[in-house]
Amino acid sequence: MFKKWLLALCVSGFALNACAANDGAASPENTVRKAVMSLVPGVSVDSIKPAPMPGFYQVIASGQLVYVSADGKYMLNGDLIDLATKKNISDDGWADYRKAELAKLPESDRIVFSPANPRYRVTVFTDVNCAYCRALHEHIADFNKAGIALEYVAWPRDGVTNPAGHNTDTYNEMVSVWCAADRKAAFTQAKEGRKPKSATCDNPVKNEFDLGVRLGVSGTPTIIAEDGTMLGGYVTPEQMLQLLSKSGAKGS
Repeated sequence: MFKKWLLALCVSGFALNACAANDGAASPENTVRKAVMSLVPGVSVDSIKPAPMPGFYQVIASGQLVYVSADGKYMLNGDLIDLATKKNISDDGWADYRKAELAKLPESDRIVFSPANPRYRVTVFTDVNCAYCRALHEHIADFNKAGIALEYVAWPRDGVTNPAGHNTDTYNEMVSVWCAADRKAAFTQAKEGRKPKSATCDNPVKNEFDLGVRLGVSGTPTIIAEDGTMLGGYVTPEQMLQLLSKSGAKGS
């Protein structure tokens, strides 16, 4: 929804004047929040922090990153480039946010395949029925041999509920995996196309799906390095090592 509004703004050329009342007493953060909420009522504003360019704030809302002026009058939607260093500052903003949010997710809510002393740890948002997710997991032993720990997080691509309001089949399957007595075994079996034994429990699947949306996940697999850098989708162990080296992610 938020993305559609941003696209409409880009096409129309509208500024963010959008009814943002700045009463002079509100903090810049509150002014920015009101401006965004006036544009898209009900949107989830997840992060507001000063932007690297003076007079603007970086806003992350519903999986989108934008820049809003401190007076709430203008919004920029697009990458912010530091011309001196030729760095994409928007990428850095996303990485910092992802790193902070993933740090709040306990290891007990993930399904972890790790060597004894991993050099790197990556978070993988995954769907048990995704072909590329299954192809990735086929090489789990090779990832571990390369010193990479894969920490799987649930992200059912069909969402949590269907248009009729019922749980999607994929969501139910992933709940069954996360509720299994042996999660890792149930996870691997599901990746091999064998439906897990139906089970329910207090589980993190919906919360992890919502987390993925906030972090900008739009498909599976989505791989994120320890420093919050998004590495992309399906890769081989060799390619992942190269990406981790280029991203500057520190080894454990």
